[in-house]
Amino acid sequence: MEEFEASASTKKIKTIYISTVFGIAMVLVMIGLLGLILVHANNLSRYVKENIVLNIFVDDAAHETDVLQLQKQLDANPMVKQTQYVSKELAARNLQKDLGEDFVKFLGYNPLSQSLDVYLKADYANNKDIEKFKADLLKNSLVKEVKYQQSLVDQMNQNVTSISLVILVFAGIFVVLSVALINNTIRLAIYSQRFLIKSMQLVGATKGFIRKPFLLYGIWHGLLGGLIAIIILVATLYLGYKQVPDLVMLQNYTEFGIVFLGVIGIGIFISAFSTFLAVNKFLRLKIYDLYR
Repeated sequence: MEEFEASASTKKIKTIYISTVFGIAMVLVMIGLLGLILVHANNLSRYVKENIVLNIFVDDAAHETDVLQLQKQLDANPMVKQTQYVSKELAARNLQKDLGEDFVKFLGYNPLSQSLDVYLKADYANNKDIEKFKADLLKNSLVKEVKYQQSLVDQMNQNVTSISLVILVFAGIFVVLSVALINNTIRLAIYSQRFLIKSMQLVGATKGFIRKPFLLYGIWHGLLGGLIAIIILVATLYLGYKQVPDLVMLQNYTEFGIVFLGVIGIGIFISAFSTFLAVNKFLRLKIYDLYR
């Protein structure tokens, strides 16, 4: 009979711990998804900013070698991500595609100028830095005109700021709720062991001795929950990229690695800390309070 009761008790404890691990894992999945959303939102913002083009039109009398020399100078500028030289012929072909007809043949000559398309780094994709960059360019005798969509830059930066604030607010609220859920899950698991904790205390075990195995279990459960969450997150990313192939251009394995390590770290920390608080609570309780 005693063996049966011990076996039943062991199965009950294992069931509680398994449910605790999966409870932690599900919460960590949501935290991980939030982290991946933030990473993709940041990468999308950077991608959009770095695709704003500045069209630098050079003097019609400028030689191609001089324009290419200017391009090398721009490539060395810390604000510039990349440049592209657009010859008169290439500009004509691009415009012919847009118009759907050969305007050069109609006019009898090519009225377009050679130019440079400049793409700035995301940190400098704002009107203040662009205007300063534009003013410096216009000092060069080769540069005739610099054009870019100023209203688009303003609107883009305003939208990015607004969306970032909304995401951060929701992230803060969600993290608080996630911590509360994991904490409650672990408190319920420790509650089932309250009599064992008090028994160990009554026979003279120190608080540190009693806490140690529970803290080790807490760390282990947080680690397992984090690993399960990562497996689910990787599967979610795979399905997401399969359904929306364009998302591949936003992927960054380094940032994904940081998110995954963060998920494991958060799982271990919250699990261990919640276990520590729960065990301390039952260590302070009087015997008669254990039955409440």
